[in-house]
Amino acid sequence: MARMKVLLTEDIPSLGLAGEVHTVARGYARNYLLPRREAILATKGALKQAEDIRQAAIRKRAQERSNADAQAEVLGGQQLLFNVRAGDNDRLYGSITTSDIAERMEETVEFEVDRRRILLSQPIRELGLYDVTIRLMAEVEATFAVAVVREGEGWADAEQREQDREAAAQAEAEAEAAAELVDDASNADAEED
Repeated sequence: MARMKVLLTEDIPSLGLAGEVHTVARGYARNYLLPRREAILATKGALKQAEDIRQAAIRKRAQERSNADAQAEVLGGQQLLFNVRAGDNDRLYGSITTSDIAERMEETVEFEVDRRRILLSQPIRELGLYDVTIRLMAEVEATFAVAVVREGEGWADAEQREQDREAAAQAEAEAEAAAELVDDASNADAEED
């Protein structure tokens, strides 16, 4: 397969940092990297510019990092409340997605929030309290709370529901442990006979 050397002008997560020279497939370079100006051909003249590109990228990453840290400080600890319709079993009629969370967060903090950066394994489909993480950069994350309650309820209702759920789970765990002890005791008695 034909390959070619390119000098990266932008950081590319799957490939490398700006100012580095990489050998890539010719089609990848010609159809993706070069048209998007994320790389240039690694000629002698371009290689002379590599250090300048590297230093500019370092400054750009530092600026992005400080912006991400500032955003993380604003986003961390936020509390978003969603009033929704739900059935008697606490299941939602619909779901809360990363798009919904990003939209509500944008209203709260008044800057753009990329829904693809919100780490939610699956849409929220039940009433309750949820800790949601947003990854702003590779090393910068912020966690905030999302409460999903019935229409007309508030944050305190979500907290109470969560406490009730935890108490029920603990009571169930204790009942299972007690049942195991009884089973173990009856098995021990049966072995003695």
